[in-house]
Amino acid sequence: MAAAVDDLSGGRLALGLGAGWQEREHTLFGFDLLDMKSRFDRFEEGLEVINRLLKSDGTVTFTGRYFQLREAALLPPPQRPGGPRILIGGNGEQRNLPLVAKYADEWNAVFVPAAELPRLNAYLDDLLRAQGRASRSVNRSLMTGLRFGRTQKELNEKLIYR
Repeated sequence: MAAAVDDLSGGRLALGLGAGWQEREHTLFGFDLLDMKSRFDRFEEGLEVINRLLKSDGTVTFTGRYFQLREAALLPPPQRPGGPRILIGGNGEQRNLPLVAKYADEWNAVFVPAAELPRLNAYLDDLLRAQGRASRSVNRSLMTGLRFGRTQKELNEKLIYR
């Protein structure tokens, strides 16, 4: 579906993927949220499957713990070589950012303080180099929050940290 939407939109889709965090969504769709290690194992396996399907000119066979494909193919194939851009959000340095370096076209940092961004960007650049990718091959974005108040006192009461 993502490849079809990307085709219909003239290549404007960014396919946002993540390990999951909201138990309610998992319950509604019949997926176990899993413990953190298993959740990231499943996510990594899913990224491998998606990557192979989007980039393959033929069929894909894959046997993993969470996913099994037997001569699977995306039909019709994506019009854009490699299919839609992959966006991965999250800040985890042990699992998440290495997956960004391996699979993503965009990294979305989540609620990272501005002072921490240069270090995480440099770390991602190192991971990209280790994958043989240029740092400019992964766009960077930030999900953050805003607090508004009519007065400084009202704003201060809404701030999580000062």
